[in-house]
Amino acid sequence: DVQLVESGGGLVQDGGSLSLSCATSGFTFDDYTIGWFRQLPGKEREAVSCISDRRGSTYYSDSVKGRFTMSRDDAKEKVYLYMTSLKPGDTGVYYCAAVYGRGWFRCPNKFDYWGQGTQVAVAS
Repeated sequence: DVQLVESGGGLVQDGGSLSLSCATSGFTFDDYTIGWFRQLPGKEREAVSCISDRRGSTYYSDSVKGRFTMSRDDAKEKVYLYMTSLKPGDTGVYYCAAVYGRGWFRCPNKFDYWGQGTQVAVAS
């Protein structure tokens, strides 16, 4: 069975940092684009970051560019999201997701598999 399991969420102060992990299994990791998404309170889920290109180039949404760093470890089949300079507006549920195929330079519109999400709360 395909599984994506996020961890590392929690409560942090305004300006703080947090690191999320996503452990995957059940699919050929190297063949898949992996993305991080978030759903802020009262808003639709939005793409945060994706790694699709095999050279490792990473897409970031404008709202997190310069503050968040995504990485993937193909050997461990895990992805990470290191978040710095967190703001209360970053509070929400963060998800990792996978879609078959590589080579996009942005996050694809549709993903095949999703994790259950991890809560991030930034206190002012």
